[in-house]
Amino acid sequence: MNVVQRGLRSIIRKPVKSILLLLVVVVISSSFMAGLAGQSASIKTQDATRQAVGATFRLEGNEANRHKRLDEAAKKISEGKDGTYNGVIFKHFADGSSMVKTDNSFETIKPEDAEKIAQVDGIEEYNLITVSTVVNPVNFKRIEDSDVDQSNDLGGVNIRGNRIMEMDMDVSAGKIEIVVGRMIQENETNVCVISEKLAQFNQITVGDELQFNNVKDKENSRIYSAKVVGIYKTTQKIKPVMSGDSYRSENTIFTDLHFPEKASGEEGNPLFQYAIFKVDDVKAYDQIKAEIEKADIGWERYDLIDSDGNIKSMAENFNDMEKMSKMLLVLVSAASFLILVLIFLFWMKNRTQEIGILMALGESKKRIWLQFLTEALLIGSIGFVLSLGVSPLLSNATASYLARQTQEQAKEQAAADAGSVSTDYVAPELTIQDTEIVITGGMVAIDAGVIAGLLAVSVTIAGITIMRKKPKEILSEMS
Repeated sequence: MNVVQRGLRSIIRKPVKSILLLLVVVVISSSFMAGLAGQSASIKTQDATRQAVGATFRLEGNEANRHKRLDEAAKKISEGKDGTYNGVIFKHFADGSSMVKTDNSFETIKPEDAEKIAQVDGIEEYNLITVSTVVNPVNFKRIEDSDVDQSNDLGGVNIRGNRIMEMDMDVSAGKIEIVVGRMIQENETNVCVISEKLAQFNQITVGDELQFNNVKDKENSRIYSAKVVGIYKTTQKIKPVMSGDSYRSENTIFTDLHFPEKASGEEGNPLFQYAIFKVDDVKAYDQIKAEIEKADIGWERYDLIDSDGNIKSMAENFNDMEKMSKMLLVLVSAASFLILVLIFLFWMKNRTQEIGILMALGESKKRIWLQFLTEALLIGSIGFVLSLGVSPLLSNATASYLARQTQEQAKEQAAADAGSVSTDYVAPELTIQDTEIVITGGMVAIDAGVIAGLLAVSVTIAGITIMRKKPKEILSEMS
């Protein structure tokens, strides 16, 4: 009788032990597959506060990549020293405090990237939108709540530049309606559209020129003028991006694309927060999205948000999910190895009589080891096949859990940055909608190899305690 036949008979003869090993293999294989799948999972999230409108796509900064670039800059600049790296500025003060500041080049949507996407077939038009920039109103007054302490407010108004004002998210969503004059046209310069309440408060009419300068240097900074071409009223309240009267709806002023950088003292150094792309044919929406994703830009820097506010980003760009998946693989491998060794030690300890008799009959240690290995691999093969049905469910659950954990880490990091990093950037409020995993043939092959390797090594290590003894010693232990 060969080792395979003996192995099969042994499996059938000892069903409880065989089922125990089978269940252990199913759990190990499924867990390892979940760790592999988590590294390449796709996460669907939703920007709950700033959804895109209509048949459009929105490009904005990827928060995880932003933190990654901040960390990279910190490593490049020696600890405790002042310096600048890729738009991140570190400054230390005599009292021991320090400051981290990012410039516009670090935060902005790159206009050349937006232009590449705009060239994709099916994109009718595109818009660039600046961050809401607080500036000082020079020849008019802002609206503010007289009962609120304004000492912590910048004391300005917020201006928002658009390449095409009609494609501004609040405008296209129908929150704004022009009551006098018109919207700002493409390629116009030094023009603005103000709220009806602000116009009434200051007795401003279309054609008047408003003056602005840097809110952080009101006395000495250069003054820029913008001609009022329109006055709007809000049909829905515009949600302020930050608290304070500087950002209130009535103090929101729309300008041409490059005016905010001038009035804030950053001329030639714009800060674009969004790029909006209008689809020509709604029926081809999904096809156009696929073509957009092929554009030759640094996608790790961005999120592409569809008309429902959904984002599909790879897990490796979702903060530390890839790192957590690797840690899961290491833990699963280590725990699996320990469990299997203990199982086979127990297995062989209870089969001392069988081993002793086989050795007394002249069976070689190698063939006895091969029998045990055969039993392990036969049970492992069945367990592996069964795990293929369990793996997708466990992988999805694991990926969802890891995604939520990394999102919590991102929120904590953002909160820490809010107190230490000086920037106008506002992180999007994302909620996880779904996670998608794809189990590839490569993953299955790796999983199968790992299971086979663990079983072989475990059987070998467990067998050393028995196989190094002579038949007489084993038989004496039996008695």
